[in-house]
Amino acid sequence: MQEKRKHPRKVLDIPVGLAAIPDGERIAAICHDVSLGGMFLLTDAKLPFGTLVHVYVSLPRTEGEAALEGTVRWVKGDGLGVQFGLLGARETYGLMELLR
Repeated sequence: MQEKRKHPRKVLDIPVGLAAIPDGERIAAICHDVSLGGMFLLTDAKLPFGTLVHVYVSLPRTEGEAALEGTVRWVKGDGLGVQFGLLGARETYGLMELLR
């Protein structure tokens, strides 16, 4: 099967937070893999396709925690896939550092 992703992914296992926008409760999750386009989160949360979310993550060489906006694009047994929306310069820089 041919890979259809635009961006290469890096396998990680780092803790993140996840919350539906605008006022969802923050849920603990594990970022299993990430790219500039999105990430796969290991979580028991079953957010529906199309749900807007914030993923809260500490990025290298940036101060504080970043809130990356995204959309749930798929859900499977152990987690869900989030496609990032527009990212600012700080978030893009932090993700690039994480992907090194």
